[in-house]
Amino acid sequence: MMRLSRCGGTSNIGVHASANESLALVAANSAPGFVRDIETILGVETVLTTISGSFVVGSLVRMNSNGAVVSGMIETAELERIKGKISVTVLPDKVNAAGNNILANDNGAIISPELSKGAERRIADALGTEVVRSAIGGYSTVGSACVATNKGCVCNVSATENDIALIKDVLGVEAKKGSVNHGSKQVGAGILCNSKGALVGDETTPIEMGKIEDGLVLY
Repeated sequence: MMRLSRCGGTSNIGVHASANESLALVAANSAPGFVRDIETILGVETVLTTISGSFVVGSLVRMNSNGAVVSGMIETAELERIKGKISVTVLPDKVNAAGNNILANDNGAIISPELSKGAERRIADALGTEVVRSAIGGYSTVGSACVATNKGCVCNVSATENDIALIKDVLGVEAKKGSVNHGSKQVGAGILCNSKGALVGDETTPIEMGKIEDGLVLY
């Protein structure tokens, strides 16, 4: 199932929320309709929150079914709110926008080459998966350049065949090239998804939606 959506006046909905198979962390200022879309299309429980007082929750959090990795800038009250729902690991790295810098599903994770070795170990422990360092399509911010679920992956149109092979090897899913929001390569910023469905930015064209549906195996 797929639906067009918008949050906070922007079609970059993936910036405002992070989801796994059962839970979504959503920007606290989100409109009720956006929250209902997430609950309906992804079939998840939602928790409204901020991260370091910011509403760009999707940029600062990466989750799979085993745990969540969050920015080291997270405040104590925010951390306690999230820990009530999922195991949380804080990323005290200079590069700590976890959502932007980690691409993950329940099988594996690809992380920005700019993350430290210590961060790599923390991410592996938090997500319970193998972790591999690589850029994708020339982007070190792999979490904003791609989206992945336990069924499929959509990566930006600059991804190479080697990138696609790496995704299959680490995440265990086929990757398809695509764009979102009328040509944006930042597919992770414009899509919120799990294996049950996807919300895509409302500027996404029908052709783009077809490629996203194919890449995420939403049929």
